[in-house]
Amino acid sequence: MDFQQLIHSRESIRNFNPHKPIGKETLERILEAGRIAPSAANRQPWRFYLISTEKNLAKIRSCYGRSWFMDAPHVLVVAGKYSLSWMRTSDGYNSLETDLAIAMTHLVLAAEAEGVGTCWIAAFNADELKKSGLFEKDEHIFAMTPLGYPNEGFKKNGLKNRKLLREVVVYL
Repeated sequence: MDFQQLIHSRESIRNFNPHKPIGKETLERILEAGRIAPSAANRQPWRFYLISTEKNLAKIRSCYGRSWFMDAPHVLVVAGKYSLSWMRTSDGYNSLETDLAIAMTHLVLAAEAEGVGTCWIAAFNADELKKSGLFEKDEHIFAMTPLGYPNEGFKKNGLKNRKLLREVVVYL
């Protein structure tokens, strides 16, 4: 699949097969895509938490109460530290969230290339997630995604409501 096909086929999946875990090699290829993502000043301020055991999945599931989220055999949490990321001195801009968004994009696109479903989630309860004890206290939990294969018979709808190119590009 070429890159254009990949970005056009990716969509958020909310229908996971809880009985079909992802193989270790596939998971590592997805994680490798995040690891090699670019970051400001190459600081790589991220940590990727791959949560796969029933014990730890149970600890985090209360942070996002959707039934389809409960079915995913894996959850990937992307976190990082502001203290480790690059800061622009002229105005204090900290690159952490930009860096984490780039890494998360790499992870989601790599999963799509592997046939693994994802759904970028930012609307979780961060306080509840931190209560799990799985993360460092000074980490900013940026986003998470379930990882799993869609249930058999699931069909992507392929309908993406996006603005036209002429609506978002300014040629100067």
